[in-house]
Amino acid sequence: MRAAAGYGQRRMGGSDKGRPPLVAERRRASPAPRPPARRAPAGRRSKPPRRGNILTRAFRWLMGLVWAVAWRVTAVIAMILGGATWYFHSQLPEASALLDGRSRGSVTLLDHEGEVFAWRGETFGGQITAADVSPHLRNAVVATEDRRFWWHFGVSPRGIASAIRINLREGRGPFEGNGGSTITQQVAKLLCLGVAYDPARWKNEADYEADCRRGSLARKLKEVPFAFALEWKYTKEEILSIYLNRAYLGAGARGFEAAAQRYFGTSAARLTPAQAAMLAGLLVAPSYFAPTRSLERAQGRANVIVGLMAEQGYLTPQQVAEARAAPAQLSEAAAARAGGYFADWVMETVPSFFGHDTTEDVIVHTTLDQHIQKAAEEALAHVFDTRVKDGSAAQAAIVVMSSDGAVRAMVGGRKTQVAGAFNRATQARRQTGSAFKTFVYAAALDLGWSPFDTLEDRPLTINIRGSGPWSPKNYTEDFKGTVTLTTALKLSLNIPAVRLSEAVGRNLVRKVATDFGIQSDLAAGPALALGVSEATLLEMTGAYAGILNGGSAVRPYGLIELRLQGEKGALMGQAGGMGERVISDRAAKQLTWMLTQVLESGTGTRARLPDRAAAGKTGTTQAARDAWFVGFTADYVAGVWMGYDDNRPLSGVTGGGLPAEIWREVMVRVHEGIRPRPLPMIVPPQRAPAVAPDAATVGAAAPREALPQPAAVQGRNPDIADQILNDVLGTFGRRD
Repeated sequence: MRAAAGYGQRRMGGSDKGRPPLVAERRRASPAPRPPARRAPAGRRSKPPRRGNILTRAFRWLMGLVWAVAWRVTAVIAMILGGATWYFHSQLPEASALLDGRSRGSVTLLDHEGEVFAWRGETFGGQITAADVSPHLRNAVVATEDRRFWWHFGVSPRGIASAIRINLREGRGPFEGNGGSTITQQVAKLLCLGVAYDPARWKNEADYEADCRRGSLARKLKEVPFAFALEWKYTKEEILSIYLNRAYLGAGARGFEAAAQRYFGTSAARLTPAQAAMLAGLLVAPSYFAPTRSLERAQGRANVIVGLMAEQGYLTPQQVAEARAAPAQLSEAAAARAGGYFADWVMETVPSFFGHDTTEDVIVHTTLDQHIQKAAEEALAHVFDTRVKDGSAAQAAIVVMSSDGAVRAMVGGRKTQVAGAFNRATQARRQTGSAFKTFVYAAALDLGWSPFDTLEDRPLTINIRGSGPWSPKNYTEDFKGTVTLTTALKLSLNIPAVRLSEAVGRNLVRKVATDFGIQSDLAAGPALALGVSEATLLEMTGAYAGILNGGSAVRPYGLIELRLQGEKGALMGQAGGMGERVISDRAAKQLTWMLTQVLESGTGTRARLPDRAAAGKTGTTQAARDAWFVGFTADYVAGVWMGYDDNRPLSGVTGGGLPAEIWREVMVRVHEGIRPRPLPMIVPPQRAPAVAPDAATVGAAAPREALPQPAAVQGRNPDIADQILNDVLGTFGRRD
């Protein structure tokens, strides 16, 4: 109480001035009593915190950082991938627009019976779908290329990882060689990831496709969103349909329908398991495994595919046994591979916008006879196998045609199963030798000479202005004296041929040869008669066809009709045939008889046929650089040339030797099953007339002494350049 009173006095009286007022402290909850510190037992020291706790915290922190970065990076990648997928998806057209991706069309060549024998360009058999083709083909492709095709979303990480592992194990880069691509990714490649073909950027479509197939990392990364876009845009069946239509399968076949027709002559809808396996086996290496290149290799690859189909349950044990017991075989047309040279020649006669540069699929109906083509190829091979020493580089060419110029067979060299090779039947211009003499006698007979008129086979010298005297010689270097035109022709005597050419006039001889189809610039000098001028085998054969048909020129042709695939109307018709008359029918028939004597008792006896009449003429140039035999029966005309590509001399070969034998072998095979027919010829009376017409006065009588003698010949038809050329070429001492 006192204390309280004192406090009140101080407040009231102010005796405690300057002291702070008394304030009661704020009451707070008392803190919980701390537990007593634990003391370590006597004799033991306390341990520091465990190190594991620190590492755990560090690991958790690091994982958190990785996760924070990873999900952000993943999100960015997903956004990029999604955006790229959406972009590609927006650019893709309807599936039907992607089935035929060729920028150019193809040419299918048919023989004279309408059967396919050759293709040019990339053939496309027509659009097919996965639902239309044989189920064996569909299963073979999936089993071979992408067994998980029906379940994945366009990309197979397992397949890519496996491919990388295989590539690294074999010493290649991770993306070199095996790519592990799904069918969807392969479709992405076939579509070139949406990049269209640009001629300004790529030299040709082959370069374009090679660029599209590059396996770089950047391209692989781009394939992923494109594959996703394909899976988003199209059904699995549509993706597989694009693949079946666009895949290249060798031999110019684009798509499985074209390949089925090319190799087996059937539709992709009717393929057997063995055939389907062979076609599916081409996908990995179409050129290497093409059955037209190696049927045995293609069958071996097909056997592997059959095993894959069986392993994945697509074939029953019985089907497997049948496929292996009877592997796929090529169709007859595919196995023959005939007419490569002929096909190339026909393509040259077709305008480029219908041929090599066509954007449409074109059908060309031709004159080729595959039986005759095969006969010609077999005959050539037989003679070279049995009559020519091994390792010889000598070449040969053959042309067979009808009398109207329709070419039935063509062999442009010893290697027959080719395309785009040098064609010696149409592209090689070679001296014709004595085969040209036929035109000299044709001109004379057309003027009224008789096969039994006579010529002098005696020494002859002609002074060629600017070149000096020229004296032709016979091959035997002897002289026969007075001989008939028939004897001179069948023995291929040079001097009588020159005398006759000078008598009828070189200009007329040149005109007859040119009108019959010889297109070269013929020599102007007297050596014209001895065949120093050049011609192709096709030209020479066509000229002799003019003799067979009665004296009318022919233009050799191989094209009958050209039309677009699926169209009935023809865009082009026959490109050749018979033309204007060159010599009279009587002269042609007399000349035919004279040419039969070449085979009966002249230089061409080795060409004689066993069962029918034939006519022809041998030809050999200086040093046997070229050897010819051209002749005909009542049904066909055939020409044979033999020589070296580098123009070196043949060894021991003349036109009456190996070329005549090749000609005989060809004609024997060609005429199998054909009834013999007589040649259209006139057999002249067995006597010589008292007088013979002179070249200067057609139809007028003149004594034989009026035939040109050396002095009279001098200075006729001077052309110094050609005369010097003739003198240099000098094929004047040759007889077949």
